[in-house]
Amino acid sequence: MEPVLFSWSGGKDSALALYELQKQQKYAVAALLTTVTQDYDRVSMHGVRRVLLEQQAKSLGLPLEKILITNHATNAEYETKLRALLEGYQARGIHAVVFGDIFLEDLRKYREDHLAQIGMRGLFPIWKRESHELARTFIALGFRAVTTCVDSQQLDRAFVGRFFDAQFLAELPANVDPCGENGEFHSFAFDGPIFQKEIGIVKGQVVLRDKRFYYCDLLPA
Repeated sequence: MEPVLFSWSGGKDSALALYELQKQQKYAVAALLTTVTQDYDRVSMHGVRRVLLEQQAKSLGLPLEKILITNHATNAEYETKLRALLEGYQARGIHAVVFGDIFLEDLRKYREDHLAQIGMRGLFPIWKRESHELARTFIALGFRAVTTCVDSQQLDRAFVGRFFDAQFLAELPANVDPCGENGEFHSFAFDGPIFQKEIGIVKGQVVLRDKRFYYCDLLPA
């Protein structure tokens, strides 16, 4: 099987993309790549504590590679650190990175352009799958996730800290993508067919950051 890197956010789309990739039995994940904001010691954008990310990787049985960035890091800072890491893996014979993107063409082009600069390529296991179908499939397969962040410009505070289930989908406003692909919400996957065991979590307080994003703090059980 071809060794690949997996761009891992810890959320439901990453989990489903990893599930679909493993079903193909063509690729072996050498490591999960996750961007962590070192000032907060949390997964960037998703706001999940590093300890829970590490428990995820352990339950998946996969090595974890953290890309550490500063708070309010520029694209240049992120791209420089990512490139150095990718070049190290490329020297070891790895030439592809897997992403859980669904339909954002500009984001896919951005990823592919940057990978091409160092002779690597992107793989997109759930690309162009219909969002409603993907969301229902995630639940039907037995995956479980909780929303960790919502954009208050697109969703109400009541949607953060919710389990991603049929009730959640039913209550989403019609203009919100059911997978949150436009950044409406982010999640943490804690159980499902790719995990060796459930990651225990306790919901903590909800806070508003940058006058826009509601985060629900998750604590290890």
